[in-house]
Amino acid sequence: MLINNETIIKDNDPKIREKSQPVPLPLSQEDETLLRELYQYVENSTKPEIAEKENLRPAVGISAIQVGVPKQLTAVIVRLSGDDDEEEIVYRYMLANPKIVSSSVQKAYLESGEGCLSVEEDHDGYVVRSARVTVQGFDLVTGQDITIRARGYLAIVLQHELDHFKGILFYDHINPEDPYPEVPNSIVI
Repeated sequence: MLINNETIIKDNDPKIREKSQPVPLPLSQEDETLLRELYQYVENSTKPEIAEKENLRPAVGISAIQVGVPKQLTAVIVRLSGDDDEEEIVYRYMLANPKIVSSSVQKAYLESGEGCLSVEEDHDGYVVRSARVTVQGFDLVTGQDITIRARGYLAIVLQHELDHFKGILFYDHINPEDPYPEVPNSIVI
C-alpha cells in the first residue's frame, strides 16, 4: 500500500471517525505487512530527502485508520534527546491491539499544541492528557506482548495514537471556550 500525504485520510472524511477493531493474533500476513508499512512511513518521514521525494509529512506515529483500515494497529517512533552528555533515546513500536491499562491523575500537555497527519488546519489550544500511562499490547518490533510505562512526550504520543482507535482527533480535547486553560500541577512539554 502506498502511504503518503495524498493517501492519508484527512479529518473531512467521515472514515477517520470510525472505531477500529482488534486484530487476531498471531498477526495475519496482511496485518503484519500493513503494520510494517505504517512503521516505514514514520521512519522515512523524518529523513528529509526521502520525505520530500515520497511526499511524506513528518510524523512520530500513524494508526491504520489513517489509511482507511479500521484495525487496532499503530506504529510509533519517538526520539528523545538525553540530558547533556546522554545520547538520544529512541522508542520504536509496531503495536497491535494496544490499550491503556492505567494512567496518572497528573496531567501533561505540549505547550506548542499537537498535530496530526490527518489534520491539515491548525487547531490552537492545549490538549491535556495524562502525564504517565501504562500501555499493553503486542509489539511486532520485539515479537511479543509488552508493557510500556510511558511518561511525558511518549505518553502523549501513545494517547494520541490510541485515540484514533476510538475515532477521536486531538482537537476534540481542546475546549473552544478556553483553549489555553490553566492546568494546575501539570507537566508542560
